[in-house]
Amino acid sequence: MAETPAPAMRMAEPISPGAVLQMLLGLALVLLVIFGLGWLLRRVSVLPGQHPKLKIVASLALSNRERVVLVQVGDEQVLLGVAQGQVSLIKSFDEPVIEPVVRGSSEFSKRLQQALKKERSS
Repeated sequence: MAETPAPAMRMAEPISPGAVLQMLLGLALVLLVIFGLGWLLRRVSVLPGQHPKLKIVASLALSNRERVVLVQVGDEQVLLGVAQGQVSLIKSFDEPVIEPVVRGSSEFSKRLQQALKKERSS
């Protein structure tokens, strides 16, 4: 009785170029989704504690734990001292000391919007 050897089954390589490419594409997709959701949350501004009439205009670190923060509250600005576990009002200003920066008002942003409008109309 002669035994015939069974056909050898070919095992796939665990680290083949196709497997590495598939892994990298999956990782890129996950990172893209994470950054996309983060961007969307910032744009929609539905995060708790955010209000359109309350904005941080400027901030200056005095040390590792102390800061001075200028906050826009409605039409007035307040200067706050922030330390570990404590927030103190330093001064309140009826007129803006520093004009708040409006997002999307930079020269680059304006040119980018113009270029996008031209591309859409073409």
